[in-house]
Amino acid sequence: MASTVSVPVGSSPWQLARAELRRRPSVKVSLVVVALFAVMAVAAPLLSALGGWSPEEFDKSAVDPYLGGQPIGPLGGVSAEHWFGVEPVTGRDLFARVVHGARISLLIAFAATAIVVIAGTVAGIAAGYFGGRTDAVLSRLMDLTMSFPSLIFMIAMMSVARDVNRVVLMTAVIGLFGWPGIARIVRGQTLSLRHREYVDAARVAGSGPWRIIGRSILPGVAGPVIAYTTLIVPGMIATEAALSYLGVGVRPPTPSWGQMIAESVAFYDTDPMYLVIPSLCLFLTVLAFTLLGDALRDVLDPRGSRT
Repeated sequence: MASTVSVPVGSSPWQLARAELRRRPSVKVSLVVVALFAVMAVAAPLLSALGGWSPEEFDKSAVDPYLGGQPIGPLGGVSAEHWFGVEPVTGRDLFARVVHGARISLLIAFAATAIVVIAGTVAGIAAGYFGGRTDAVLSRLMDLTMSFPSLIFMIAMMSVARDVNRVVLMTAVIGLFGWPGIARIVRGQTLSLRHREYVDAARVAGSGPWRIIGRSILPGVAGPVIAYTTLIVPGMIATEAALSYLGVGVRPPTPSWGQMIAESVAFYDTDPMYLVIPSLCLFLTVLAFTLLGDALRDVLDPRGSRT
């Protein structure tokens, strides 16, 4: 039976939303998983130091050269020295590479999401509030960006640019193709808000457009933006993993979950743990953010959850 949370009479919509989220077990579990991986990403150097290995450090004594570099011991070499086992051939510590891979994946995902949300919110509010030529130009730009086969262009751009910071490049490229979706949502919400009574009253009282946007429009679109931001993050994580899996993302020796999954394919039959561990981390992270985003959308943007 789901637990009930008492809410005082006269509570604000945000208090009601928090109470509803606390009532859902899926939200609590998702928050725990998200917090776990976020701490793992932030504390990656400390965690790898506790494990005793850096992500680039080889341990030739942990693999058997006479068996094609297979890890020595059960479950891919899991032991007190190597908590998640080791990579075949190289002997690099899998725990250190997983936690540093979490750092790269979440850093790119969060940074790209920030670009997408800021650019999309600004463009959507501008198009919806000012209308006219501003709306026409921004709407055509949204259509143009969304018409590109984004994954193909990401692969092409990442392949052409070589001597650059791969993390910065991936963040910029993913953010470049991601903003129109949230811009359309914000534009529609702004169109429904700009002729509300309290907005017209502020306009008649002499408030300028930027004051109206800051005090009336932005709070009105905040709920949907927060909800869809949480839904964007798992897509960003999956996109980074896909690009790294295809070999055009983060390059060795920098660890990435997608890169580790790609390298583990050759050993799935002899060392399945090498494939299972990064795949499980990717799956749990994406699932947790997706469940959390669905719950936030249901609570903060119920009309959007029915479309």
